[in-house]
Amino acid sequence: MTHLERGKRLRVAVEERRALLAPGAANALTARIAEDLGYETVYITGAGIANTGYGVPDIGLTTVTEVANTVAAISDCCDLPLIVDADTGFGNPLNMIRTVRLLERAGANALQIEDQQFPKRCGHFAGKSVISRAEMCEKVKAAVDSRSTEDLLIIARTDACAIEGLDAALDRAAAYIEAGADITFVEAPTSEAQLREIVKRLAAPQVINLVIGGKTPLLSQTVLREIGFSLVLYANAALQASIVAIRDVLSGIRAEGGAETVLHRLATFEDRQNVVRKSYWDGLERRYVDEPGAPG
Repeated sequence: MTHLERGKRLRVAVEERRALLAPGAANALTARIAEDLGYETVYITGAGIANTGYGVPDIGLTTVTEVANTVAAISDCCDLPLIVDADTGFGNPLNMIRTVRLLERAGANALQIEDQQFPKRCGHFAGKSVISRAEMCEKVKAAVDSRSTEDLLIIARTDACAIEGLDAALDRAAAYIEAGADITFVEAPTSEAQLREIVKRLAAPQVINLVIGGKTPLLSQTVLREIGFSLVLYANAALQASIVAIRDVLSGIRAEGGAETVLHRLATFEDRQNVVRKSYWDGLERRYVDEPGAPG
């Protein structure tokens, strides 16, 4: 599937408003597993890139180049539409222009941009601050004008709910829609009533971010579909699962001096090779690489 075909498929799914589940991935292996499990899209999480790629918290420490490299690696091995966390666009509207161009070339089909001050922090952390509504509108316009196709969706996120209240956040989101955003994303609502109010008052498709241990109630896909959300992010569920799994397996090996007690928790060698499509590369090797001893 081409990059343009992925984008068109994502746009159709978003417009259906069926609470499409988008698991977070910070590397190609996680994205491949999500694809194998039948998910229809993947969310490339900025927090996940910071945590897993660089061992740092989600407080604006990564660069656009580091994000783009991750997007390119995932796009190369995964056929799903990619929703990419582009943070604040890494600066002002001019930085936003370069960010959109770079991430679109890397393989993004949707870009999430937010109205936090740069450098930003996780939307479920305390101590956030936001730029003015007017400044964010200019960044949204810059993003929309910089994309090469309307099938690169622009998701405008507001973090104002925790700072200025829900009404102010909804006013901001409405302004971002007017500026050209395809989708809006009110981060960190704290009740089902707030979730319903978001969808009721905003005309564009909506994203909800379900952070395990965060501020937003963990409602089911069925309920979120009934409310009318388009996308449901589980941005870091896989990351949090990996922390537990890695810690448990490595502590077991260290305690026992071997892997015998943790073998049941490990993928088989065959499963591991299937996930990374070794048979595909074996076929290419047979096609293009001379057999040992064959005449030159």
